Amino acid sequence: MVYREHPAPPALRGQVECGWSARIAADAPAQVQDVLPDGCMDLVWTGGELVVAGPDTAPHPVRRSPGTVTAGLRFAPGMLPALLGVPACAVRNQRVPLAELHPALARRATARLEPDATPAAILTVLGDVATALPGPQAEPGLRAVAAHLGTGASAGDTAQRLGWTDRSLHRRCLAAFGYGPAVLRRVLRFRRAADLLYAGVPLAEAAARAGYADQPHLSREVRLLAGVAPRQLAGANRSTPLPSGSCTTA
Repeated sequence: MVYREHPAPPALRGQVECGWSARIAADAPAQVQDVLPDGCMDLVWTGGELVVAGPDTAPHPVRRSPGTVTAGLRFAPGMLPALLGVPACAVRNQRVPLAELHPALARRATARLEPDATPAAILTVLGDVATALPGPQAEPGLRAVAAHLGTGASAGDTAQRLGWTDRSLHRRCLAAFGYGPAVLRRVLRFRRAADLLYAGVPLAEAAARAGYADQPHLSREVRLLAGVAPRQLAGANRSTPLPSGSCTTA
């Protein structure tokens, strides 16, 4: 499988981390790959349908057909639900057709996507869809939530820093990220560790740098969130399962 990341559309920078595309050769067998939790949500063209990829809490298998180009926009944690007008917890661990959420928008976009559309053409349409979504941008405090919890801070410290109550933080996290602050902290820490392992950082060092208590702690979390042993992430290439709202990489 050929996987590539693309720059975020200029109008969506700050909300979208990147675009991505994936293609399996026409003479290759179909592949099933696991999407791993990373706190992101994606707007995806599967080759036949526009879908919203909700936030995951466990590996999510995705089947890819030979010769089919899939592509998506990976939104930064907390950014897509407000635009969609749908709480993230309502699509957690799901892949929901955009037609169920915004039928007219999905119909217009699908009509522009030819069967042999290039990744660039698909990403242009996805960018137009994203800018046409009727909801407002996410509230600014959510970036601070992700940044603070991403450092390993507790929910209580994060709420205090933002001047929110613990209950308000939990409610906002469910709506924006799809799960409460404790799970969000675990997912963001796992994503950071997976990035390090992918880059070839030794397991013990990756555990320390990502904020785990020790190497066994990291190993347990990788098995829980990825369903594989840490060594299966270490030194992996772009065709192997890594955290992503798309398919293969954080």
